[in-house]
Amino acid sequence: MEYVFTLNYQLVDGDRDTEALVERLGQAGCEDALVGIGQPGRLALEFTRESDTADAALRSALADVREAIPSATLIELARDLVG
Repeated sequence: MEYVFTLNYQLVDGDRDTEALVERLGQAGCEDALVGIGQPGRLALEFTRESDTADAALRSALADVREAIPSATLIELARDLVG
């Protein structure tokens, strides 16, 4: 089943090269995320992740982002409550 959710992160000053961030996210398995970088120092990732459960989808996305950008701080999680 597909699960849709958004993870919002605060970035440190050293992690603001958007091209490098997108590349690292892709290498870490976040190809299923739409990346939003409109606000300086913030990163929004809207995932549409295939998984057996919503919890597994969320946990795997969190792990993938941590692998790609270990210094990023999760500041908000928004789940799709309709689907």
